[in-house]
Amino acid sequence: MQFTVKITDYGFSDSLKLYYITYHITGLGDEDFGKLINRLEDPVTVKGNEIYLNVYFEKEFYPFGTADSQNRLEDYQAREEIEMTAYLLGLLEED
Repeated sequence: MQFTVKITDYGFSDSLKLYYITYHITGLGDEDFGKLINRLEDPVTVKGNEIYLNVYFEKEFYPFGTADSQNRLEDYQAREEIEMTAYLLGLLEED
């Protein structure tokens, strides 16, 4: 099971009045792809065999909302991608 998670967008949604991060998930096999589509609770968009996952945050929980995160944005993005990968692996391991 080898897949990648990359952040493709983040910011504030004026229409929802929430902060968001969009994760792009690629490299899933057919079985794992089907499992994730059924188990993910956040809004997803499917394009071919790729998943775009939107996660929404209140201001106090938004990972990119601090001055430190803006000064070290690449570090924060990498950490968020690792955390999302771990979360998705957990979903895939559930029976």
